[in-house]
Amino acid sequence: MLPFIVDLPPMEQERVVCAISAAVKYEIPANIVLAVAEKEGGKPGQWVRNTNGTHDVGPMQFNTAYLGDLARYGITADDVAAAGCYSYDLAAWRLRGHILNDSGDIWTRAANYHSRTPRFNAIYRADLMQKAGQWAAWLDEHFVTRDVLEEGGQPVTTAQRPAQPVQTRAAQPVQERAAAAQGATLTGYVPRRISFRTESEGSGQ
Repeated sequence: MLPFIVDLPPMEQERVVCAISAAVKYEIPANIVLAVAEKEGGKPGQWVRNTNGTHDVGPMQFNTAYLGDLARYGITADDVAAAGCYSYDLAAWRLRGHILNDSGDIWTRAANYHSRTPRFNAIYRADLMQKAGQWAAWLDEHFVTRDVLEEGGQPVTTAQRPAQPVQTRAAQPVQERAAAAQGATLTGYVPRRISFRTESEGSGQ
């Protein structure tokens, strides 16, 4: 286990390790996967019924509407609901599809994980950006990361960007929570892709 993961609450340790591993595997921004994992906050074996008759399943609350896409690979709802990192891999696979194939900016595409309906997407998008920004700061502190929105961007290291704590939702100012609920556009947050090179190796590129 990554040594600094032990500083997180025990329930979050598996979520963080699995989310980072899945983001690296599917080459999508790690802070987005971490933010979606935090927002979904599901548990192994959990099924949550939606008003449209679908269910959100497992740790990443994977919607059953997408099970048809998985069935062709022999993947079942039980696989989606299971404990461990596999559900995070499936969620990252789905996020990758949204990011690569959907329309809109990267945040709207990622928020399609939750809903394509504009008003629901906007609410999820705003809170996703807030959480992704907090996770970006955490990743910058512990990894060599890249701003994937900068073409050919150099690695961002702790020395280049001041470390910021991961702020809990409870500590988030009331005004910011209200703005997020209204789907406000938040700026200053960029997706992070992890590199497992050392800082010296990364800065040499």
